[in-house]
Amino acid sequence: MRRPGAECRARAGGSGYWQTSTILHAPGELMKIGIIGAGNIGGNLTRRLTALGHDVSVANSRGPHTLTALTEETGATAVEVADAARGADVVVVTIPLKNVPDLPADLFAGAAPGFVVIDTGNYYPRQRDGRIPGIEDEGLTESRWTERHLGHPVVKAFNGTYAQDLLDRPRAAGDPDRMALPVAGDDEAAKKTVRALIEELGFDTVDAGGLDDSWRQQPGTPVYGLQAGADAVTRALAEASPERPADFRG
Repeated sequence: MRRPGAECRARAGGSGYWQTSTILHAPGELMKIGIIGAGNIGGNLTRRLTALGHDVSVANSRGPHTLTALTEETGATAVEVADAARGADVVVVTIPLKNVPDLPADLFAGAAPGFVVIDTGNYYPRQRDGRIPGIEDEGLTESRWTERHLGHPVVKAFNGTYAQDLLDRPRAAGDPDRMALPVAGDDEAAKKTVRALIEELGFDTVDAGGLDDSWRQQPGTPVYGLQAGADAVTRALAEASPERPADFRG
């Protein structure tokens, strides 16, 4: 079941702006989730989300036949990238940033009404992605750049999380050792859905602001890779500098 109400955004006339129409999901509600990318983060999210009872489809660039071990382990369904968002309430895009422009133009055509997109991506110009002018020259945050290519609002989450922590570090609410993850996005309803999902996974969350503020959680910032609670994450976000560290400039 879905609880109607709040707002997500559907692209309006190619203008770069979105009209709101998100469906707000109740905490703990079972959802259909599409995961694009089966690397460390994508694979472990598949493991955790299926264990929680969600209906998970997972895709990678090499095709469903390469995901047999993961699907046999988890019960997830392996699909082609073009089908990963079909019927999905939440779509997780967890692929190298340089590959985002190669995703199908109609990727979200069959997604559920009011679907939410989670972007876990990071820009590694020297190590992997090469120089991306939109980020380097226009000053776009990494997730704003991704959002423009996807044509749908995104919520930035999991980008600074160690993949193994998804398996090893979940804790019950109120546990003093419970980690917190920053979450950034412009759509408050979409952000609430993502925060509820993260909390279901066993982590607290901290609202890191809108997508133009998401530089605070990009690689090289104090919160990136931080394994700490909500107070420390909040302080780390506040201490971030808008200047991109040299190691993460192309």
